[in-house]
Amino acid sequence: LLIFSPICDIEVPERLSSSYDQLKSYHLVERCVHVPAREGSEEEILLVHSLEHLEVAKSTQTMNEEELKRVSENYDAFFFHPSTYRCARLAVGATLQLVDAVMSGKVRNGMALVRPPGHHSQRNAANGFCLFNNVAIAAEYAKLKYGLQRILIVDWDVHHGQGTQYIFEDDPSVLYFSWHRYEHQEFWPSLKESDYDAVGLGKGKGFNINLPWNKIGMGNSDYLAAFFHVLLPMAFEFDPELVIVSSGYDSGIGDPEGQMNATPEVFAHLTHFLMQLANGKLCVILEGGYHLKSLGESVCMTVKTLLGDPVPQITGEMAPCLSAVESIQNVRAAHKPYWRWLAYEGNTSFLQNLSSKSQLLKKTNSNPATEDESKIPNNNNTVKVERFLELHMKNILFPMPPIKTATTGSVGSEHFLPEHVQLVKEMDKTEIKALVSDFYADLVKEDKTLLSLGSMLAILDKILKKEVCNGIAASPTAALSAAVALRHSVRFGFQRVLCVFVGDMQIIPNTEDGLFEIHLSVLFLEIWGFIFVLTNFLLSLKDADGNDFFPAVLGFVLPVAYSYQPNLTIIAVGPNRNLGISGISLLVALLQGLAESRIFAVIEDTEINLMQSVAKALVGVSTPPFGIYVPPTQEKVNKIKTLRDQFQQEWKMLQCSGKLSDFI
Repeated sequence: LLIFSPICDIEVPERLSSSYDQLKSYHLVERCVHVPAREGSEEEILLVHSLEHLEVAKSTQTMNEEELKRVSENYDAFFFHPSTYRCARLAVGATLQLVDAVMSGKVRNGMALVRPPGHHSQRNAANGFCLFNNVAIAAEYAKLKYGLQRILIVDWDVHHGQGTQYIFEDDPSVLYFSWHRYEHQEFWPSLKESDYDAVGLGKGKGFNINLPWNKIGMGNSDYLAAFFHVLLPMAFEFDPELVIVSSGYDSGIGDPEGQMNATPEVFAHLTHFLMQLANGKLCVILEGGYHLKSLGESVCMTVKTLLGDPVPQITGEMAPCLSAVESIQNVRAAHKPYWRWLAYEGNTSFLQNLSSKSQLLKKTNSNPATEDESKIPNNNNTVKVERFLELHMKNILFPMPPIKTATTGSVGSEHFLPEHVQLVKEMDKTEIKALVSDFYADLVKEDKTLLSLGSMLAILDKILKKEVCNGIAASPTAALSAAVALRHSVRFGFQRVLCVFVGDMQIIPNTEDGLFEIHLSVLFLEIWGFIFVLTNFLLSLKDADGNDFFPAVLGFVLPVAYSYQPNLTIIAVGPNRNLGISGISLLVALLQGLAESRIFAVIEDTEINLMQSVAKALVGVSTPPFGIYVPPTQEKVNKIKTLRDQFQQEWKMLQCSGKLSDFI
């Protein structure tokens, strides 16, 4: 072992072995398809790197310690070992093996646990623990071998992947997104081009997205806000054919490099969102992560999500800090000339250092179910962080229901729904009457209507008892079924229920037992049009169609829903829908990040294509492509912005822009 590399003493083999041990402890290893590693070829490395760089790296295999030290001094934060070259080639080869497995359809997605990392490595230079840029080589390889024209690289490592940026900054076929600790250029690599105004060069302008974190301590809500208000709208407009993640977990809690407060489950949510792109083709490649316990748990949260497990409830108050909002608005302002979804956004002027003139956002609307962030330990205390994570993971992890998705056979659904949807026995007339006659007599007056609820209640009951994760039911009266489901769920003990209505339906009020006044337990979202009206937790959207989907859902519905943090989601789909099958399915898929993926869909008609598509989204099969992106009109964008401004004090995740007076 060479001893002259104190800067690199955190980049240790235990990063892989401890992560793998953690995967085994969660019994995740046996659930994965194992793809054998290989060494990347010289030709593959030369897709990105210069011949000179490759020859220098090759020459280090036979050097003595003094020679290695001398050549290492030519690079920033990089030290050679005689085995470095072979290890780096294995990292490249393993990454390309994963790309092949995903692109060939052998697997839907996957993760490559590799070291050394790669995202700092440049065409002609090693840098920051990185010899070859694994992710950049993978992107070029996928373009060459599979003819891909649009690849999204998401870099959630806490350091800026300047190597990846330099390689692709003039290339419009690769959209590169990086958030990173920056602190106004005080944090390594301390480059001006790591700031938000580095948007790319030439034809690549607009395809390089830097979101700088100018304070330490960023948490789950800051990361989610960055996805809702920057990355996801750009990603859906870009419509990638493959998503590659530079997956550094030094952006997680406890890491000595990052000094951030994001807990492991946030990576499950980020992964879940990215799985809705590129027909699910997602390759996650390990970069940094230097607190072994935090790294291992975060890797496991990522892999569990890739495997399709329900996503744990996010913790912490859902309110981004002012510094994060400032960075988000500056990115949006810098990219307004290049993205259609930003074209009509009103207030996209730059904010300068507001966070240094004000305290963090006042965090009202706290969720009693979430964690007190004051309990998060100081990142510098490794032992306390480990103890915190042990308790934290016990609190957020839950037994998986034995059945992922359920339906009944009332409409012959077993003949056309995905094979992984399991049938449950319907309730008979006597059971239904016994269940609903006392509680729902005001809603259910006809015998025929009463019988139609048998299918719905059989599934819902199993969801409420946590025997089933999610379910889908056909109903001749979706609004009525949703009202009964809502009342039944709250009586069962579910205190925070999100109801989403898609289509032209009469929403049946639930004031019979003071649900709103006593429990404040129901948030309604009606999506059949576009004008939002919020009264007593009733939110309506009027006149919406597919063009409005992304600003409405990413810019409003998801931020409000994550602010609310439900423990059950009910989606009712009715007639006269402007939103198409792909939009409904994508909405269902996105909302599975909430309530431990506990979601119940009631569909008013028995249109086979719609039932199939929603069922596939619930099972976890890739959602269908949304189609060519068409931006909404200025009028509709203005309506959403007005609503964001109106409700952002109550629902903090709506905050993505503003001026100092908005936050003090």
